[in-house]
Amino acid sequence: MKIQFLGAAQTVTGSKHLLTTIDNKNILLDCGLFQGKGSGEGDKNRILGFEASKINYLILSHAHIDHSGNIPNLVKQGFSGPIICTPATADLCKIMLSDSAHIQINDLKFVNKRRIKRGEEPLEPLYDIDDVEQALKQIVCVPYGQEYEVCNNVWVTFTDSGHILGSAAINLKYKEGHKIRHLTFTGDIGRYNGSILKDPQPFPHADYIIAESTYGDRLHSNNTMSEEQLLEVVHNTCVVKKGKLIIPAFSLGRTQEIVYALDQLATLKKLPKINVYVDSPLSINATNIMREHEECFNEDILAYMKKDDDPFGFNNLIYVQSVEDSKKLNEVKGPCIIISASGMIEAGRIKHHVANNIGNPKNTILIVGYAEPHSTGGKLRNGDKTIRIFGEEHQVYADVVIMDSYSAHGDYQEMIQYLSCQNKSKVRNIFLVHGEYPTQVHYKEHLLDAGFKHIIIPAFGDNIILE
Repeated sequence: MKIQFLGAAQTVTGSKHLLTTIDNKNILLDCGLFQGKGSGEGDKNRILGFEASKINYLILSHAHIDHSGNIPNLVKQGFSGPIICTPATADLCKIMLSDSAHIQINDLKFVNKRRIKRGEEPLEPLYDIDDVEQALKQIVCVPYGQEYEVCNNVWVTFTDSGHILGSAAINLKYKEGHKIRHLTFTGDIGRYNGSILKDPQPFPHADYIIAESTYGDRLHSNNTMSEEQLLEVVHNTCVVKKGKLIIPAFSLGRTQEIVYALDQLATLKKLPKINVYVDSPLSINATNIMREHEECFNEDILAYMKKDDDPFGFNNLIYVQSVEDSKKLNEVKGPCIIISASGMIEAGRIKHHVANNIGNPKNTILIVGYAEPHSTGGKLRNGDKTIRIFGEEHQVYADVVIMDSYSAHGDYQEMIQYLSCQNKSKVRNIFLVHGEYPTQVHYKEHLLDAGFKHIIIPAFGDNIILE
């Protein structure tokens, strides 16, 4: 087996790892979009690094766009094989990929206006809704724990990674000659004792592990602290300053966790009587899909649902669908909370809300998870005092508050806890992906301290043959 690392190598987005078997079958693990404003992001998304028609199988860990978002482009360029994933991931891809296609078209309108003014050729979107629909036809659903034969001498089993609804570690068993080998791609590793989803599940012994490392250099605060911090930010912004609280949040996972936390605060009568707007059609659709997959919920939320059958709905919570109603939020004068996608402030309606509110010191921008350093969200995390949205400079006068406790990614202790189901002496190699290089160096040291060995941090394009 050979691995080539073509995405999320010494960076976080663009997850894409190409496996080539001894029988020359090409298996792609994830096909995500590179996100953020780093140089060459567009070229990295358009140029896959291989001929799409030569990929035989795609196995998808979960539906986040940095893992799934380039699948329609892969199909557009000639991939015709099966896309293997869990049923919940399949349901989410229906809305996530369609939304991605629409966002690209809408955002390019602004970009192309500037390009045409400069005498440059307008850009075409990576793919359109027809490409999405074709990709969806190629999906094959495999439930957690069920062994599925990918091709001759290769089998896959999904185990719950606890990151988002339907997220999975990809556990491959493959035969080379008389030897059986095991490779696990962790995908993104979730958190333990989360508010909604089950804990990450142990996975079978692996000879080789491709492991994420997003938060390999830090620890999160606990979930109880996060609710207290959230209430404090709400009170300070909406009661003391009488301003607006703007929360950029990924439509899938993060939005539902925040809404559930606010629902609990409302039930306890701790939440101020202000309107809470979820301004994202994708978030609304994702929430509805979550309601259909209670089998992924943990015991705590199931117990809560016995007294509140809808943990994603409460008085003064308003889900905003239309563009017209979204624009009307600009006219709201009093305090309120606006939750909108995307979490990195790189696409969607949140860009308008941040642009319209970041210049007012009464307001707060609450960053509740990872943002790629070059993205708008990443720049706010880094303390930049000026940001650019739709080609215009905006001074940052609003408060910017960071809360990583709502992250869907485990910290380094949680990731090591996840890997602890393995016999450390029998793991041949761990390849660290999905992390910034300085973070990966720190995480490698933590892994070595924990007793793991033979840890490699591959660079983009690296080819490694598994012996």
